[in-house]
Amino acid sequence: MRRYGLYRVATAVPRLYLGDASKNASQIAASIERAAEDRAALVLLPEMALTGYTLGDIFHQRRVLDMHNDALSRVLKKSEEFSIVVVLGVILFRNDRLFNCAAVLQRGSILGIVPKSYLPMRREFYEKRHFVAADEADFDTVELLGMSVPFGKDLLFCDGYDFSMGVELCEDLWSLSPPSEKLAAAGARLIVNPSASNELVGKADYRAELVRTQSARLVAAYAYCSSGIGESGTDTVFGGDAMIAEYGSLLCRNERFSFESTYESADIDMRKLGGLRLCEGNFADARSTPVRRISLEELPDPQSTKRYVDPHPFVPSDEKQKRSRCEEIVAIQSHALIRRMETAGAKKAVIGVSGGLDSTLALLAVHRAFEISGRDFSDILSVTMPGFGTTGRTYENAVALCEALCTDLREIPIDGVSRLQFEAIGHDSSSHDITYENVQARARTEILMNLANRENGIVIGTGDLSEIALGWSTYNGDHMSMYALNAGIPKTLIRYIVEYFAKDAKLSDILHDILETPVSPELLPHEEGRIVQKTEDIVGPYELHDFFLYHFLKYGAEPSKILYLAKIAFDGKYEADTIRHWLELFLKRFFTQQFKRSCMPDAPKVGTISLSPRADWRMPSDALFKEWLEDLRDDRQTPY
Repeated sequence: MRRYGLYRVATAVPRLYLGDASKNASQIAASIERAAEDRAALVLLPEMALTGYTLGDIFHQRRVLDMHNDALSRVLKKSEEFSIVVVLGVILFRNDRLFNCAAVLQRGSILGIVPKSYLPMRREFYEKRHFVAADEADFDTVELLGMSVPFGKDLLFCDGYDFSMGVELCEDLWSLSPPSEKLAAAGARLIVNPSASNELVGKADYRAELVRTQSARLVAAYAYCSSGIGESGTDTVFGGDAMIAEYGSLLCRNERFSFESTYESADIDMRKLGGLRLCEGNFADARSTPVRRISLEELPDPQSTKRYVDPHPFVPSDEKQKRSRCEEIVAIQSHALIRRMETAGAKKAVIGVSGGLDSTLALLAVHRAFEISGRDFSDILSVTMPGFGTTGRTYENAVALCEALCTDLREIPIDGVSRLQFEAIGHDSSSHDITYENVQARARTEILMNLANRENGIVIGTGDLSEIALGWSTYNGDHMSMYALNAGIPKTLIRYIVEYFAKDAKLSDILHDILETPVSPELLPHEEGRIVQKTEDIVGPYELHDFFLYHFLKYGAEPSKILYLAKIAFDGKYEADTIRHWLELFLKRFFTQQFKRSCMPDAPKVGTISLSPRADWRMPSDALFKEWLEDLRDDRQTPY
């Protein structure tokens, strides 16, 4: 997994014996063993894990420091057995001051100690009574257990591949300017936080939201682990909250209020985070401060991942969110069209309706735009243009949909126009080659364009993001329009949006039949009403291509990693060789068809992934794909 930047990170909340460092060391050792068995690269434990957080003035007793250091040496001894990184809260006595810190251990060594920057001093918290903050230290190394250890809030722990970690403690996250911001700007892709956060009504939800949003803001993973129920309940209760988030998503969270030890782990995609930082937002503009980089020994590699890989990354899995997403997408489409028609002074929207998914969604979005703006639906000029391959099923669905939406339906067959073109260029119409197909596609576009001129309208493009990625369109045919309404929506998502509209009783039967119709350009003669030209038989399943497109564009995943993830996501549905075959085709088509994207018409951006040459995607039309195919066939370890 490390070849693809995947690392397993664990949180452990051991059963706590307040003030008994020896027993706590045994509990911590058991947590380390469990994480090592899980082949985690790192295990995070709570703040002041060896003593407990709520000892109060007992922290001033010398005996506490002695028993703490004895227990730390035992934990350090246990860490010799494994290559896992251990992060736990410790206390440090130096220059007659106590520091609340996190220690980073590996293979029997203390690699670094990070002091807490912000000490809470309000309501139930009074840390400054016992400890001093990081900025009070005038040293950057400490002697501890016979070792000279780097000390400071400027430490970054790296493995030389994709793993890079920074540390902050509890209150640091809640502050106005968390140390994690500077650590992330300096390259930390994982922030860990050993904490002691008590439970109050509503605080757990806020805490989780804080962790989740901080991971999103930093384009990072964030592991958080707080003290458990063994802390003092004199005036506060600690629930042992622990969670791991990645770029705004909560990957795992334990059950709070457990008297026994808890353990959770998740696989973090460190390489993806690095890629997102290149592609998303203004991360590179963040001001980076100097850090000290601490080298880690080779980390455990789990070999296989427990990470869930969504086979349909463009489609929300939650039904409520899916409905909301569909409504928002249609709102973007419809309002964009209203604005464009107002600017162009256009009276009518001209759209070719085939009875297929794409033209169906485009028509529905146009209809919604006219509904919102109070325009007459008869100014939607919907044109069905039957040709040599048009089947009765798609034709009847197209007509029924247009009639149900009360649009101005026109039927203009393209057979005669196409035959004239064949004759003009000397093409044998019995040869059903690419010329035979493209003549029809261009004839349809020419009709729509001329009709729009005659009727003071604009031609609405129906091609979707998946087709644009593959170049599955006829250049200056269905590739061209005056406004490409579907260009930001992938095929897998279009299906769900049409399903959303199918809840309308008067449209339900029509739309469900359209959804069940095989995707086809219908440019080849049918056989007794049966579609013979099925797009997914030719270019491959769209759910695979949408998966490839998402990972390829979202964070620049290399083909070998896309293949690895696809085999997990589609396990049991597609054989590995099948996925590899279609991925090779995707790469070839994506590179060779850029010339169509370079001159694609205006289109509203809908999601974070777009192929508009003006807004999001810029590449030369003559870029070569050889190296990408080589990566797909190569097993070399290639760090990001």
